[in-house]
Amino acid sequence: MTLIWVAFAAAICVPIAAAAASPLLAWRGPVYILAGFAGIIALGFMLVQPLLIGGYLPGLAGRIGRRVHHWIGGALVVAVVIHVAGLWFTSPPDMIDALLFSSPTPFSPFGVIAMWAIFAVALLAVLRRRLGLRPQTWRTAHMLLAIVFVVGSVVHGILIEGAMETVSKAALCVLVLAATVKIMVGLRVWRKRKTLRGESIARQ
Repeated sequence: MTLIWVAFAAAICVPIAAAAASPLLAWRGPVYILAGFAGIIALGFMLVQPLLIGGYLPGLAGRIGRRVHHWIGGALVVAVVIHVAGLWFTSPPDMIDALLFSSPTPFSPFGVIAMWAIFAVALLAVLRRRLGLRPQTWRTAHMLLAIVFVVGSVVHGILIEGAMETVSKAALCVLVLAATVKIMVGLRVWRKRKTLRGESIARQ
């Protein structure tokens, strides 16, 4: 149990610590630095989410894990908002180009797509009851948008050459992708078995 938490903390904290030690920060203003670290923290939150759903974090399984998943989801949205707002404050023209998909930087469109995906997840979560979404519809929409968000964010992060150290950043991105894929496949298999079990019982 202790080793799991140590490995989990290292996966998130090492990239943050490495970025904090980057010499590139000396030429950046406080708002830009805040925006950058909000993005790094968001990437760390992305590793937390699938692990909570899969019950892989000791002491945070079942209903407790789902509740923490909801809170981390809210914190993830806040981190993305701070990231985008900070970059807008430091360079509005660049952000306008990014939002209009006319930026020359290759990482921009992936970041914008990921941003809209996480905002869509948050909006659906807030309006879920008002829209009368069935559990299956909500889970499917949530899963698809989560995939878009994860893939977009990872590609966005990998393509950026900034304060994050290359190896630790790549390792965190790989872990995020691996954890997401494992959970998605696991949920799909579980639902398929549940459906087959229900059909078998119905035939009996």
